[in-house]
Amino acid sequence: MGLGINAVVETLSRLSLVKFGRSAPEVVSWNRPTTQSARRLVLRHGWNATAYQILNPGISHWFSAAGDAVVGYVVRKRVRVVAGAPVCAIERLPDVTREFERDADDSGQTVCYFCAEARLESHYRGTNGYSMVQLGSQPAWDPVRWPQIVRGRPSLRGQLNRAHNKGVAIERWFALSADNITELQRCLDQWLSSRGLPPLHFLVEPETLSHLADRRVFVARRGGNVIGFLLASPIPKRNGWLVEQNVRGPSASNGTSELLLDAVMRSVAADGATYVTLGLAPLSNLALGTAAENPLWLRVVLGWIRAHGRRFYNFEGLESFKAKFQPDSWEPVYAISNEARFSVATLYAIAAAFSEGPPAVLILRGILKAIRTEVNWLLGR
Repeated sequence: MGLGINAVVETLSRLSLVKFGRSAPEVVSWNRPTTQSARRLVLRHGWNATAYQILNPGISHWFSAAGDAVVGYVVRKRVRVVAGAPVCAIERLPDVTREFERDADDSGQTVCYFCAEARLESHYRGTNGYSMVQLGSQPAWDPVRWPQIVRGRPSLRGQLNRAHNKGVAIERWFALSADNITELQRCLDQWLSSRGLPPLHFLVEPETLSHLADRRVFVARRGGNVIGFLLASPIPKRNGWLVEQNVRGPSASNGTSELLLDAVMRSVAADGATYVTLGLAPLSNLALGTAAENPLWLRVVLGWIRAHGRRFYNFEGLESFKAKFQPDSWEPVYAISNEARFSVATLYAIAAAFSEGPPAVLILRGILKAIRTEVNWLLGR
């Protein structure tokens, strides 16, 4: 029975690419000239928290005619779903967005900026022909304040001490060998296998271990074995870092994730960083934004997902995990679309960007994965 479910999951994975007329995602080579050009622009102008993530596998790059701006995006259902915002000097933002949207229109496509932040929000606020919805909130810290947070949170100190007492040690890895990558990949694969859904992509791309230039890698070890790791990506124009992945293997002790976060906060603070974020907490309303202005149908859909979707993705748990570290602020995060009213089609395109295929197929694969896990558990008993 278990083998039959495995076969069904594999078949659904292929159908999501073939039946709906979509080819496999582009594999972005780190040595490709366009990727190197995009990287140079990100390191010069990257302000959005997701700026560095446009270099991840599967994301296409558009460059301005002047060569001074780049946009990372994927196309789903004739919508260019942008990873964050255009990467450019702030004074160039109006011209770059117009040029990019004109190029999309020439291809018969609309544009949705997903995970847009304050710069793009202020640029489009009140502009006719555009719609804006709040997706959630992201926490932000000045890492210099981190030791003060730890001193004031007995429960956090307890978690850190628990991991220390279990023999967990954190190391920052600089030059990674092939063996190092293999160790991290094994831990990542174990972590992904424990998730409710199959791996997602786009701005939660898990396969980043072959693209570690400029990122910081912190590794949790116990008894010489890798039990977790954390990847942080630079946000150059904010003198900051995005905690992109915090992976906890099945043998990790309680407090391992907290110990990894403690290590990155202290490390970047020592190097003069002034901003750290853990990224978007989807559906969170902790930021003072405009979620109340979202269309009624979208509020109903997102509310239902938050209440009933925890079997696959625990939105409340993720928000609570980030909130317990007492961020200095919560920043609203938006989706901005060049359509007068935010549409169901755009929401579907966003979901498809993460699922790399029809979202319904992803959910069905998740259900089958859950069934397979339960069957294997029963057979094991």
